[in-house]
Amino acid sequence: MKKNVWLACLVVLMVGILVACQSSGANTANEKEGTDSTSSDDQEEVTIKFHTHGNEASYNWSDTIAAFEEEYPNINVDLVILSEKGDTNEALQKLDLEASSGSQLDVLMFSDPASYAERVDLGMVASIDEFIEKDGYSVEEEYKVNTILNDHYYALPGKFNPWYVLVNKDHLAEAGLEVPTEWTWDDFQDYAKKLTTDDHYGTFFHGPQNGGWMEYMSLALASKEENSTFVKENGEANFDDPMFRKTLEMRVEMEKDDQSATPYADILSQNLHYRNQWFNQDASLLLIGSWMNTELGGTDQFPLNFDVGVAPYPTNEGSDESGFTPVTTDYMAVAEKSKHKEAAYTFIRWYTTEGQIVQGKNIPSWNGVDEAEFATIVDTILDDTVSPEKVDKESLIKVLTNAKSSKLIPPVAGQAEIYQVVNDEYEKLIYGEQDIDKTIEELQKKATKILESN
Repeated sequence: MKKNVWLACLVVLMVGILVACQSSGANTANEKEGTDSTSSDDQEEVTIKFHTHGNEASYNWSDTIAAFEEEYPNINVDLVILSEKGDTNEALQKLDLEASSGSQLDVLMFSDPASYAERVDLGMVASIDEFIEKDGYSVEEEYKVNTILNDHYYALPGKFNPWYVLVNKDHLAEAGLEVPTEWTWDDFQDYAKKLTTDDHYGTFFHGPQNGGWMEYMSLALASKEENSTFVKENGEANFDDPMFRKTLEMRVEMEKDDQSATPYADILSQNLHYRNQWFNQDASLLLIGSWMNTELGGTDQFPLNFDVGVAPYPTNEGSDESGFTPVTTDYMAVAEKSKHKEAAYTFIRWYTTEGQIVQGKNIPSWNGVDEAEFATIVDTILDDTVSPEKVDKESLIKVLTNAKSSKLIPPVAGQAEIYQVVNDEYEKLIYGEQDIDKTIEELQKKATKILESN
């Protein structure tokens, strides 16, 4: 009996020695590979859940995530596509259900500032200030879109879709004009007037419509660095801003006086769309977002039969800093309830930098893309169109490189109500039921009431 006890003890001792040796060997290997022992996410293999509205066709997730996992083999990314058709409203509804049901959330993608700001306010999104500070960079300098909210960072920006002005170079040549490289709204009006003929209008404004496409109601406002929306940073209505008045004056002058813009009544009654108006050459200038990059060279549905140039979003004065424009992006965030926040941050930082190059589907917000990489991305995008040779790639790259977003102002409760009021009051103006002074007075009064009640 004593012999058996001693034998058992000896076996336990040998197993302990073997385990210790293996552990020591593993630690030595980690030290040789330079693994950071201060982070559990760095030491252990973890799986993070990534919830997104983006589908495979639009975002090339298979190649993108594979590249990340190759660079960070200890972090596995479990992709959850919330809408196969890329419907952002459907995706948000499903994301909220996932959050309320207690599902694992690590990386979250939002398609617009309203969705982003609202989820931050609800406590769904974690601050990433500590990770940014640890990495030692400035978001404002590193990216074209500044995602700060209430003095904190909760997301990093992915793609970069600034607005620009598409130019029909054939029409410009006929009018003896060059593609603008720097211009003001006064110049824009002058171009539109000179480009208008019996066959086409100088420009086409695709909004407002049913409380949407509000970019066409904040033209000059959006050229500003700060307070570029209908609500100021302090939460007050911004319709008394001189640049909002300038926008209204432009819209009225271009439609009523110069007759250089497609009439608003025609847009609504004939259900006109900017793609048809542009590709059918019914307008020489088109102010639009750069999601059009993927269609600039024409598509099977909309073939391109003319040469296209790209001009920057106009400034208010010639002395103003150029490049400010409405911008859409993807807000890449870390979930507040994530148990792997560092790993989740590692993914969004990689995705919003070199990951954008790997993905090859969009222009990145990251400023670290060099000229050669930028040109390659643009080539890849244009090559998917029917006639890429008809696009002035040099002007496109220059505009996209110099564009930047204004300071982000968190959307407010009642935003949709304000949009509808803007739409309604503008229609009274453009249909001659009230003048500009009355329009501004009504907007300021009604918007203030909405803001106070919310």
